[in-house]
Amino acid sequence: MLHLMKYNLIVKTKCINVIFWPLVFPLILGTLFYFAFGSIDEADFETVQTIVVKEPDADPVFLEFLETMETDESRLVELQEMSGEEARRALEEKKASGIYFVGETPTLKVAGSGISESILESLLESYQNGKQTLSMVAEKHPEGIQKAIEQMDAYEELVEQVSLGGTTTNSNAQFFYALIAMACLYGAFIGMDAAFSIQANLTALAARRCVTPTHKLKLILTEMLSCFLLHYLNVLILLAYLRFVLRQEFYGQMPQMLLISLIGSMMGVSMGIFIGGLGKMKEGGKVALLLAISMTCSFLAGLMNADMKYLVERSFPVMNRINPAAVITDAFYCINVYDDPVRFGRSLITLAVMCVILTTASFLLIRRERYDSI
Repeated sequence: MLHLMKYNLIVKTKCINVIFWPLVFPLILGTLFYFAFGSIDEADFETVQTIVVKEPDADPVFLEFLETMETDESRLVELQEMSGEEARRALEEKKASGIYFVGETPTLKVAGSGISESILESLLESYQNGKQTLSMVAEKHPEGIQKAIEQMDAYEELVEQVSLGGTTTNSNAQFFYALIAMACLYGAFIGMDAAFSIQANLTALAARRCVTPTHKLKLILTEMLSCFLLHYLNVLILLAYLRFVLRQEFYGQMPQMLLISLIGSMMGVSMGIFIGGLGKMKEGGKVALLLAISMTCSFLAGLMNADMKYLVERSFPVMNRINPAAVITDAFYCINVYDDPVRFGRSLITLAVMCVILTTASFLLIRRERYDSI
């Protein structure tokens, strides 16, 4: 059996379709995703354009605070000093996100309710809270005022975008999760090639294999195991490329990610073997059916549109429960974002059940084939 598996792997690695679609194409697509989305996160937090209007009794401490925020490494704001009328006109024309009116008590006027406006509101609130704290310390414990100032000067960034499980999130990670899911499903090309290689009415090689004394069950099992192993290696290469070359952060435990990839790979291969064993459909028709299914599943899982998975969840949630690509991405979210072991286990069980059903159906379809002549 190991002898058969060895030569099955050798034959498959020399087939361009078996290598390109399940391995090379996901690597190319992942690289394109990286260059398309790699710098979006940084662009989302660009410097906030801010206007400062000084009033006669301007608070010099707040002005110094704003200048610190402008010259800090993070460069949260970029300040422009204007008169009140110029500032209001610039805000209406959306040339800035907000106006600080710096008098005895600084105030803020914003143009909307986005991230930039929230940053400006947080800065003002932070200053006011700090000022109030120092006033209370000076009033009740004047001997500790210097220590309080030193501690406030040494403050660190306290707000960070995190998931419910405490893991830092990446808004573009969903595309890469969907990419891995697509790569898993593309194992169907390997599975379909295996189905063709043991059906005597489809290829000359299959005809020769079917007249050998090797038991049909042994042929089918070695093909399936070879396909599972080969495609799992393909997905591992993709994961390593995303993690160590493209520097994508996967915060979940690696053994769990490997387990998802293993079951996802088996899912793709099983689907390919099943489609390859369907009826008397020609090879071109089966390939078209395979592509239609895998790409539709990947699209609905968010490969092309980040909001698609959530739209499906809201409109037709059952689809996300039976779509293998959506289940795979959901499993990745459970360990990298949600920290939800119950949902993670449910996703793995769903994939495993799908694999068992497709593998059993494939075995029954191929095993019962009989030929009048070979």
